[in-house]
Amino acid sequence: MNSKSILQTLFGYPVCMLSLLCVPICLTAQNVHDDFEGNGTITTWYGDDCNMNTQSANPFKQGINTSATVLEYGDVGGQYANVRFDVSNNYDLSDNHIFTLKIYVPSSGLTGSAPNQISLKLQDGTLPQPWSTQCEIIKPIALNQWQTVTFNFANDPYINLDNSSAPPIQRTDFNRIVLQVNGENNNAHVQAYLDDVDYNGTIIPGPVFDHLVWSDEFDVEGPIDTDKWFHQTQLPTPGSWYNGEIQHYTNRTDNASVQNGMLRILAKKETFTSQGYTKQYTSARLNSKFAFTYGKVEVRAKLPIGAGTWPAIWTLGKNVNENGGYWDNQGFGTTGWPACGEIDIMEHWGNNQNYVQSAIHTPSSYGATVNLGGRSISTASSDFHVYTFVWTPQKLVFSVDGIVHYTYNPLVKDASTWPFDAEQYLLLNVAIQQSIDPNFTQSAMEIDYVRVYQESPVSTSYQDDHADQKYYPNPVEDELNLTIENNTNEIVSVNIYSLDGQLIKSYRRSVNNKTVKVNDLGNITSGIYLLTYTLGNKKYSLKFIKS
Repeated sequence: MNSKSILQTLFGYPVCMLSLLCVPICLTAQNVHDDFEGNGTITTWYGDDCNMNTQSANPFKQGINTSATVLEYGDVGGQYANVRFDVSNNYDLSDNHIFTLKIYVPSSGLTGSAPNQISLKLQDGTLPQPWSTQCEIIKPIALNQWQTVTFNFANDPYINLDNSSAPPIQRTDFNRIVLQVNGENNNAHVQAYLDDVDYNGTIIPGPVFDHLVWSDEFDVEGPIDTDKWFHQTQLPTPGSWYNGEIQHYTNRTDNASVQNGMLRILAKKETFTSQGYTKQYTSARLNSKFAFTYGKVEVRAKLPIGAGTWPAIWTLGKNVNENGGYWDNQGFGTTGWPACGEIDIMEHWGNNQNYVQSAIHTPSSYGATVNLGGRSISTASSDFHVYTFVWTPQKLVFSVDGIVHYTYNPLVKDASTWPFDAEQYLLLNVAIQQSIDPNFTQSAMEIDYVRVYQESPVSTSYQDDHADQKYYPNPVEDELNLTIENNTNEIVSVNIYSLDGQLIKSYRRSVNNKTVKVNDLGNITSGIYLLTYTLGNKKYSLKFIKS
């Protein structure tokens, strides 16, 4: 593929507009921090086999830490008790590799004879076994005093769980931080308090889905907006829906309507005849008249209640061959299930009331799929929660209220494992299983909003606006030259990433005659890449074409 066709394929602009598209963007390091006073950037704290409270009053306001609120950590005897959090994209440890935190461990909160220590572990939270590629630093701590502990992954002794792994500063597969006090494989108790967790470093660039491209806020009372939604009512097989479901889906406002700013999909016990078949339950199944590839979906919803109810927020490939579906009716139904791909953003079963699940169905695993994850939410049917799904070319990430519970990221991405490089559309429905409680009468899934975000349109500012940062040639075959004005005799760190955030190459280069040469590009495949380099305390980013 020549450079012109690459550019037109990915951006839709001719090569003559190259100078308008490839713009150096000044980026500062991304601070990952939590002071537990409401000023942090970490929203995904989670406790494994321990008690955790991120809003605990500081019981020891003394020494270096007199803040009012801290994180309370309580290991009550679990073998692997720890607290952890994830970041949206992976850490770049090549330039910034220091993590710090404050900790207080009262001697009165300890049992057993485990050494007084704290571990900081870097993991890949997208893996089924995130610890398998772990890198760990262990530091001793003193009792009965606040202290600052620093973990330097460039200079401190570290432990790679896999001895064949590269040094941590050469790796880009970490997106999870795990903190563990007094080790693992013991049943000792530990009471500890943490504060001011900080990483003033760099997160590898990745897609930023902040541009709202489609939504329904359900602000208009009455029937659903038929410009956005389609009632799917046709039985796909003679007399029945899939999975032995026993409902009719209807297009009546009795089963789907907007009330008080909420979409209500109401499952009802009632006799209803349609398409020559009489059933004892009705509900609704909506297809979005919008399909998309890659982005973020947010749905704020409250789920129905009742054993045998089965609400879902999910997607199917636009190409699914399913008689009666909106996109099949439009002529797009060329591919059977599961080859079209199915993404279950949220499933809930009334006979497992406090559990929500996300799952993936592909030719490699479907039906009773092994690709799933979930979590318990005690208020799933009494309160609203935000169900979020992020879809990149690399992975699918599922969370509820900002806490990730499942990531799908197969090592091999082919038609069997990854049909997710083509458009999908949204479905909302409440099914009825044969196990429905005989006393069930009706219950609704209520939805406050459905929103789809994608990346913002490419900037078209002129490169001349940043005249001190130039680069050539573009497209490039083997060597790219960065012109760095007003910076001489300086070492510049340069990283090259694919557009989905994979690190391709990493360099440390001297500035000679105001130029940095980035060579050895001939062996990477044709395409568009992201190059980042650091000057002082600022990071710059630009896109270039490899011909």
